[in-house]
Amino acid sequence: MTPSPNHQNLILDRTQIEQKITRMAYQIYEQNFEEQELVLAGIHPNGYTLAEMLARKLREIAALEVHLLRVTLNKNAPVEVPVTLEPAHISLADKVVVLVDDVLNTGRTLAYTLSSFLPQMPKKVEIATLVDRHHPRYPVASTYTGYSLATTLNEHIMVHLDEENYGAYLN
Repeated sequence: MTPSPNHQNLILDRTQIEQKITRMAYQIYEQNFEEQELVLAGIHPNGYTLAEMLARKLREIAALEVHLLRVTLNKNAPVEVPVTLEPAHISLADKVVVLVDDVLNTGRTLAYTLSSFLPQMPKKVEIATLVDRHHPRYPVASTYTGYSLATTLNEHIMVHLDEENYGAYLN
């Protein structure tokens, strides 16, 4: 696969991403094999797509009931615009929630999102990310990481999970 002109370096191709998702699904199941239900809460848009992929894989390998939750927030104004969880009828009470995003950079997005789960009293909240960049500014760490990559602050990771430019790119 040739990198698109907008992206400089392909770091994960389709096959590698699928391998990472499979490994992460097995890890999630291993850590939660005693559970009957699991909630995968994906940060819209890419985190939700990744959560859908993890849910498919988990349903293949485990006898778990997997619920998908779409988490939407304004990353530029996380305090001014409330975080929404859809569908709203999914209860998080006493359930394991895995918050899913494509890239963990500073932890800011994930930190602001956590406040929407805590009032519902989940059993535990874990975090799954496809790529961890290691620039923590908030006390957030990934429980499940597909790919760990130390980058400079000036570099960016772009994840595309659509058919056209499927892959993770460093630029």
